[in-house]
Amino acid sequence: GQLPTWLQGTLLRNGPGMHMIGDSKYNHWFDGLALLHSFTFKNGEVYYRSKYLRSDTYNCNIEANRIVVSEFGTMAYPDPCKNIFAKAFSYLSHTIPEFTDNCLINIMKAGDDFYATGETNFIRKIDPQTLDTLEKVDYSKYIAINLATSHPHYDSAGNILNMGTSIVDKGKTKYVLFKIPPSVPENEKKKSGFKHLEVVCSIPSRSLLHPSYYHSFGITENYIIFVEQPFRLDIVKMATAYIRGMTWASCLTFNKEDKTWFHFVDRKTKKEVSTKFYTDAMVLFHHINAYEEDGHIIFDLISYPDNSLYDMFYLKTLTNDFEKNNKLTSLPVCKRFVVPLQYDKDAEVGSNLVTFPSTATAVREKDGSIYCQPEVLCEGIELPRINYDYNGKKYNYVYAAKVKWSPVPTKV
Repeated sequence: GQLPTWLQGTLLRNGPGMHMIGDSKYNHWFDGLALLHSFTFKNGEVYYRSKYLRSDTYNCNIEANRIVVSEFGTMAYPDPCKNIFAKAFSYLSHTIPEFTDNCLINIMKAGDDFYATGETNFIRKIDPQTLDTLEKVDYSKYIAINLATSHPHYDSAGNILNMGTSIVDKGKTKYVLFKIPPSVPENEKKKSGFKHLEVVCSIPSRSLLHPSYYHSFGITENYIIFVEQPFRLDIVKMATAYIRGMTWASCLTFNKEDKTWFHFVDRKTKKEVSTKFYTDAMVLFHHINAYEEDGHIIFDLISYPDNSLYDMFYLKTLTNDFEKNNKLTSLPVCKRFVVPLQYDKDAEVGSNLVTFPSTATAVREKDGSIYCQPEVLCEGIELPRINYDYNGKKYNYVYAAKVKWSPVPTKV
């Protein structure tokens, strides 16, 4: 094949790279030290470059010639870089350990700058040309959050919209939606847009000590969509993980008897829609897209019946016979939920409020809450992408990796 000559520019990617340091080995694929990649397309040719993210985590580990900074699936002992439990147990909000800055999931664009991101409160600025690692940004200096997603959204003005979890801050645990402007006023050119970070709104967690884990969220022209799933972080377990010799991953639990709650925040009023919408227990990592039509919010996502996928990527499982021995027991399903925001308030209990042409339903319950069931679009796809020009709008296509039988993608 040929690369089209009109294809010009650079594609930046990020992901786990190094899994062994000295004689020590990470437990999990998602723990590896971040490796940045760039593919530059020019006149029908492609040039490749890669470089490890020189995070504080990377530098400490390389200097010690072993893993000394804990990752999600690997607890390190001891950590000479920081006594992560120096502040522990004085008050619950202080028992959240200092997290890693091994930002290995995504690349975020902020104005003219690029950042490597993970799921902690740290992001690292990078040079898109050389892949050099620049300054570290700590979200918690600008906003009270301990975790943030790696899949932000961008609006037409270039603002970044993202969500983070604020754990037991002033006695409350909440999910915080925040906005980072693309640029700063002329007279503050030396300062970053993070100084002008704005909290759009916050959603209280249904549980003080068991906030929901989430990896992404949805957006339409007028609404933010947040799915609060019964896949939760146990804060007390997390605070004592180091002492108990357990990983942070072991502090995540899924309750299949519980409900999954849908939250819709009006982007103009910054208020949450008061009606309670829910569906059955599910585990969700990736939203695909969402849009509004005829008084309904339509949102597409990929969900699992449980959380077993994460366990497949422990390195002890990633052997030569991995594909033979690891069939997906929990199949990813591409689902479409159709939620009626404008509906007949006098509708009978048990009636389907969806008037949009779809097999998805939204049934009114006795207590006024609405139970949603999805339309299944297809099975066995993951890592979805869309043409981002259609983000939040009606769209036709999703591009994804086929993972029907094995967690290793086989086709696009």
